[in-house]
Amino acid sequence: MGLSQTSNSLSMDLRSLDRLKSSSGTDPKAGIKEAAKQLEGLFMQELMKSMRASTMSTGMLDNQATEMGTSMLDTQFANQMTGIPGGLGDKIAKQLERQMGVATQSAAQQTGTQADASSFNSTVTLPSLKSTTSDVTANTQVQFDDKNLSPSERFVRQHQWAAQAAERATGIPASNIIGQAALESGWGKHEIKMKDGTPSHNLFGIKAGADWKGKVAEVTTTEYTNGVAKKVTAKFRAYDSYAEAFTDHARLLSQSPRYSQTVAMADSVKDYAKGLQKAGYATDPAYADKLTKTINTTLRLQRSVT
Repeated sequence: MGLSQTSNSLSMDLRSLDRLKSSSGTDPKAGIKEAAKQLEGLFMQELMKSMRASTMSTGMLDNQATEMGTSMLDTQFANQMTGIPGGLGDKIAKQLERQMGVATQSAAQQTGTQADASSFNSTVTLPSLKSTTSDVTANTQVQFDDKNLSPSERFVRQHQWAAQAAERATGIPASNIIGQAALESGWGKHEIKMKDGTPSHNLFGIKAGADWKGKVAEVTTTEYTNGVAKKVTAKFRAYDSYAEAFTDHARLLSQSPRYSQTVAMADSVKDYAKGLQKAGYATDPAYADKLTKTINTTLRLQRSVT
């Protein structure tokens, strides 16, 4: 990843910290926890970048696409290592609590005092990393399955890290990306399958054109011609993982001139959905309306599962 891309990634996370300042007065302990999570995420991302830089050299086959894919994968790994109980984030939170004087929330409520949001501007002295290294490396597997969550909530939680990595690479909000994956796959219930019934990991319904050299899943799907639906057999791309699918989707939208205007309108859910339909991503005449509704649902679910 280039210097400009790194700066953009950091600035996006730092803007998240800025938003915490305005809310920390109402619930300082929750604000501290979220701030610690953001700081831990930044540290893990830089750690992955340093490890990648020190262990791998540039190859003859490396290009912008492979660099973006590697960056997204590193970001996903970094996010999976973030938020582990007893890890770096918990230690950062304790340090912030001491500095802000909110070690016990109940005591602060009894005296009628609240932490000043400006305290987030103070310099944070991070604790020693030696005691957390083993905890982080031993617990890198993230458990997404939660019986208390609905299938759609589990879908959002399962894919939020890959979507956030794609957001950093493309500028398209993660909610838009997860929303499209949800619409195309029926929240994961109707994922395209291989002939043997195994997952294709293609959550975005991306077809396999003549230039696709990877695995293929051939299935019956619904296409619309002049507004009339009909069943056709089509070939779709297949991947080894969901992370690879998110990377390929990000590459498709960010590097194809066909979707350049759509990406530029990504901050507006409605315009983004209309842009995808206009660019021919899908033949369903109601695609834009369906995608708009699904993205808005995703936004609500993101608030409930984070």
